[in-house]
Amino acid sequence: MTITHTNILRNTAFAAAFALASSAAFAADPYTIDAKHTQVQYTYTHFGYSHITGRFGNVEGDFLFDAKDPTKSSIQVHIPIDSLSTGVADLDKDMRSEGFFDLAKFPLATFQSTAVTSTGKDKLAVTGDLTIRGVTKPVTLDVTINKIGVNMMHGGVPAVGFDATATVKRSDFGLTAFVPNVSDEVALHITMEAYTPKPKK
Repeated sequence: MTITHTNILRNTAFAAAFALASSAAFAADPYTIDAKHTQVQYTYTHFGYSHITGRFGNVEGDFLFDAKDPTKSSIQVHIPIDSLSTGVADLDKDMRSEGFFDLAKFPLATFQSTAVTSTGKDKLAVTGDLTIRGVTKPVTLDVTINKIGVNMMHGGVPAVGFDATATVKRSDFGLTAFVPNVSDEVALHITMEAYTPKPKK
């Protein structure tokens, strides 16, 4: 192949474009989810008499966060169903049974973000795929960035914390027991901390 000035310019332009695309794609840094300070809470109405709250812990996953432009961030989380807790042992047993989350067949719920948009100062809309009991549905989380700073408990590394809310219909995921007396709509509240891993020496 003959190398011409035009080819050199074309290749140089291609290389520059590739470099820009690559830097944009990898602008977000990997963060570790702090499971000790992360909870997924849910609330539903029981026959209209009470509002029962449960929570999941031990959340893990992959989190890429861009502090300068959070819309370039992405997250995938795994929520172990056996971490469910309502504070009542019998109710926990019911929730893990085949009639509800069916822990034996579906030990994990997952969320994979597909888009992040800004909705105001420290506000984001994070759209993604929520999977429960093997059923995947799109969900949008309304996210508030609580703080971007430094986590001194992990050696002074960059850290971020946020809250998120959403409302889902449990029947969409096959959790249909006692609908509508036990409300179909379930309010989700997520609070999460994450930090960048400390460089290994």
